[in-house]
Amino acid sequence: MAQTAIVTAPKLRCAAHWRAGALAAAVIGLDQLTKRTVVPSHEQKLIPGLKLVHVRNTGVAFGAFSGGGALVLVVTFAALALLLFYFATHPDRRGLWIPTGLLLGGALGNLVDRLANGAVTDFIKLPHWPAFNLADSAITVGVIALVYVLESGRARDG
Repeated sequence: MAQTAIVTAPKLRCAAHWRAGALAAAVIGLDQLTKRTVVPSHEQKLIPGLKLVHVRNTGVAFGAFSGGGALVLVVTFAALALLLFYFATHPDRRGLWIPTGLLLGGALGNLVDRLANGAVTDFIKLPHWPAFNLADSAITVGVIALVYVLESGRARDG
């Protein structure tokens, strides 16, 4: 029985890493694909309250810290390093691969833009809200999922 647990644990870790990587790759792919379809200086109403726009964002999610430059990159890398360290040391934590994949994919999707263009392309516009993109959405959902995973683990532990 103990030997089965020893064999199974590495398989579970490998599966969690694979799922997080696959989710991150899907987020990056969809994010980059959607950003390529946006036409500069063309605004399109899709449905009432939802427009497609083209905004160059030099800040982080939803335009926060606009013009932050190198500081934005340093904070992004530090946050990703911390997340990846936690994931690497807790790969058997149930569901942790989901927020890890979403956060990693969202951050890297925006990082691709930042490094290639000096700014991130935002294109989804809701009333009374800054323009955003799919990577920003993945980051937001990833943070919520991370809180859920961490808090649900705490409830089971204590």
